[in-house]
Amino acid sequence: MRRLAPPGIIATLAGSWRLTRTVDNGASMTGIAAFGDRGDGHFNYREQGRLRLPGGGFIDAERRYVFTDEDGGFAVWFAENPPRLFHRVVLARAGSRLVGQARHLCGEDRYDSRYEFVADDAFRVEHAVRDPRKRYAMSSGYALLMPDADDAAPKRLTENEVGRINQ
Repeated sequence: MRRLAPPGIIATLAGSWRLTRTVDNGASMTGIAAFGDRGDGHFNYREQGRLRLPGGGFIDAERRYVFTDEDGGFAVWFAENPPRLFHRVVLARAGSRLVGQARHLCGEDRYDSRYEFVADDAFRVEHAVRDPRKRYAMSSGYALLMPDADDAAPKRLTENEVGRINQ
């Protein structure tokens, strides 16, 4: 088991994760999320999955960010050139959990986010989005993808997989 604790929490997330997301409007998504180490203190995050729309249809979905460790927590950047800050998260212990909150303002949009690292191999991210035209909450659960039963170590990305994340 890996121990999640600052400093360096983002480095402990390197690998592939099963992603399960719900949105309070009835949408949901399942897929894979991966953190790939770029080797420069930055970790590319990429998620891909199938989004079930409230009306029942499905679409492919993808999202990318760049994560960096910071004193006492981490920062999340939009995967743009140049990178643009989404938010900074300071983590605090709450019993056996690590929790942190952040806010991102974009025009009239407000994104309130909460991160909860509940176990060595699981974490949760919640976003509440508010503006004059929209209001929704989204909850994402992450569970570390384990390798075959013959291998005791957590699944790690191959160089090719990391390359795809970095694209």
